[in-house]
Amino acid sequence: MPSDPQVVVTGASGFVAKHTIAEFLRGGHSVRGTLRSMTKAEDVRRAVSRLGADPAKLTFIVADLVNDVGWEEAVGGAKAVVHTASPFPMTQPENPDDIIKPARDGTLRVLKAAANAAVPRVVLTSSTVAIFYPSDRPKGHVYSEDDFTDETRADLTPYFKSKTIAEKAAWDFARSREAPELVVINPSFIQGPAADGDLSTSHELYRILAKGTYPAAPSISFPVTDVRDVAAAHVAGAFQPGVAGRRYLVGEGRLSLFDLGQILARELPDLRSKVPKFELPDFAVRAIAVFDRKLRTVLPELGEKKAYSNARAKAELGLSLRSADEAVSAAVRSLRDLRLI
Repeated sequence: MPSDPQVVVTGASGFVAKHTIAEFLRGGHSVRGTLRSMTKAEDVRRAVSRLGADPAKLTFIVADLVNDVGWEEAVGGAKAVVHTASPFPMTQPENPDDIIKPARDGTLRVLKAAANAAVPRVVLTSSTVAIFYPSDRPKGHVYSEDDFTDETRADLTPYFKSKTIAEKAAWDFARSREAPELVVINPSFIQGPAADGDLSTSHELYRILAKGTYPAAPSISFPVTDVRDVAAAHVAGAFQPGVAGRRYLVGEGRLSLFDLGQILARELPDLRSKVPKFELPDFAVRAIAVFDRKLRTVLPELGEKKAYSNARAKAELGLSLRSADEAVSAAVRSLRDLRLI
């Protein structure tokens, strides 16, 4: 690796971004983070320090994904740009374009700025939701980086569509002109320790469970990954030779929503009475989702237990992935340490 590369991480106040910044800093790299405003700069510095990294080599610049102002300055001189910023709402919007447009246009804005600034490589944070929903895979298919979600499917949520459309737009851009090398990281449901009280949507789920909001859980399960492993994947993707033009599915194991509640109860026994007591049948979940918009996010997962392979990420990025149980346990304990649940 270069001894002191200048790395740009977009959306520096985000969950994945904070851990990724800390991972770069621990490796001795200098980092420039983008923010929509400087009001969160000190919060990010404190979070990075809490994660065990020295923020002395961390600087910030204002650049908003909804307009072009500041982006070429933001990425200028960088050896790599890591684009983590993308909306992930707890409640799905009524108008899909409210989430699809900023995800796609923001990704292209960053790529164009990187191309104009002659940045050698861009690492894009995508998701396994851009892999797991093609239209023509047989039952029992083992999903991998060779699969792409069909964003035209009527049963997909706006978030699933946004991640797929944004990633496909990035690959089209990378093939269409003189562009930076592109590496895509496709993490599954991201768990692991929170860095501060500015919680991700995945962590907000535990606050909902801890309030006893859902006495029963939808019968859904999903692959899980630890944010610390996601951060390591981004760092490897930024500088490791031989990975350009590749995408990497990062996930380990599988847990159900009911399982998450059980781990919450195991780690924090005082909340045992709050977690879901049983799983709802699918027809009941579909009926309730008509009125509860938060549940619409999980509808594509009902009845699905997809097999998948993380072999490429382990072999090519050298990742040693934490278990799903460890990732969730760390998330729960961090929220208690922060006095948030």
